Amino acid sequence: MWKSFFGGIHPYDGKDLAKTQPIEEMPLPTELSVPLSQHIGAPCQPTVKVGDMVKRGQLIATSEAFMHADIHAPTSGKVAKIEPRPHSGRGMCPAIVILPDGEDAWAEGLPLARNWEAMTGEEILTAIQEAGIVGMGGATFPAHIKLKPAKPVDTLILNGAECEPYLTADYRLMLEQPEDIITGAQILAKVLGTKRTVIGIEDNKPDAAEALEKAASGTQIEIARLRTRYPQGAEKMLIFAVTGREVPAGGLPMDAGAVVQNVGTVAAITAAVEQGLPLTERVTTVSGDAISQPKNLRVRIGTSYRACIEHCGGFREEPDKLLAGGPMMGMAQQSLDVPVMKGSSGILALTKKITEHPEERNCIRCGRCVNACPMGLVPSMLSILSERGDFPKCRDSYGLMNCIECGCCTYVCPAKRNIVQYIRLAKGEIRAEAERAKAKAAAKAAQAKEAAK
Repeated sequence: MWKSFFGGIHPYDGKDLAKTQPIEEMPLPTELSVPLSQHIGAPCQPTVKVGDMVKRGQLIATSEAFMHADIHAPTSGKVAKIEPRPHSGRGMCPAIVILPDGEDAWAEGLPLARNWEAMTGEEILTAIQEAGIVGMGGATFPAHIKLKPAKPVDTLILNGAECEPYLTADYRLMLEQPEDIITGAQILAKVLGTKRTVIGIEDNKPDAAEALEKAASGTQIEIARLRTRYPQGAEKMLIFAVTGREVPAGGLPMDAGAVVQNVGTVAAITAAVEQGLPLTERVTTVSGDAISQPKNLRVRIGTSYRACIEHCGGFREEPDKLLAGGPMMGMAQQSLDVPVMKGSSGILALTKKITEHPEERNCIRCGRCVNACPMGLVPSMLSILSERGDFPKCRDSYGLMNCIECGCCTYVCPAKRNIVQYIRLAKGEIRAEAERAKAKAAAKAAQAKEAAK
């Protein structure tokens, strides 16, 4: 479908605002709001109650569902509330509110010392699962599940492309903690039994590539310098760039013999396996032309956007839009009180001179969105059909579900159509209809079972 990845774009990357800023430790805020849903899969249920005292790294929420990732206390303190709080992707979501006691004491037995080379693959997977690690590039897929592919794979790819504009968290991590990334790559290669390990980095980050090459000296790990082109970091694009293999329509990376993990995820896996440390913090970029002092912060899970922005000097100018993530695939926020979560790669505040969007017009059939689409789709038709409410035709005739929502189509559209938003609407309607059909079938089966008694 996308034989040579001719699509993609070259937007202003905005990385100059924060790329020279070393990772800075964010002080503990006065309150941490830890959402019970920070991953793809079932939300967790609290294992603590209001009034409990917790320690950093202590399990505070889990689920019996297969698809979930455990949640741990980001610091020591008191559980003040368990209630719905603002959430960057769900509007409101149940959260455990912790008031730090200032001691930041680890749970008993943490950190510990382990030799990953002496551990079995199953022991490593257990350590990753117990640490609650998810894909930290934004996908938030539970890592322990992704590392048990249903098909044999021969290639492990670490995603260091960070092609999303403005974001520099992964870049700084590669510069400052290359040894952790290389160790994590070796750990994952052992678990997966892969023959080849490649770290993909866009060629606009030569210093990061050099740091990883130095750290990888003496290993079989390859550093691939890739063409700088958004969305080079998308899984399917990255697999093709590194291996020349295509993930089939509707398929997964394992269908092309590969597993992809973000470099931030891999660094967290190193800490989990070698020291037993659960995922309680992450590196997040706070940037945009509205931020006084753009920075890369190591932030505790549950810290509010408000606290992060205040630590960066507040707003230099009133923002027109606040985003969770980058400008291409990020989600607009209505509140500064949403918390940093496991998948929070960036907090972006942009002024109107950046976000101003002319009035949408009718499609002029220019084909620019088709040329830009890395998946070889016809975004213009998807947007027109979605606007008309013909969602089944989007799916059945135009490959709706193959869209990766990268936003290239919207970026290049001269008619200023909100193409990717129309596509998200259509996907949402298709998924909702599938859920309705599933619920209807379940109700019908229940009725039949009742009638048979």
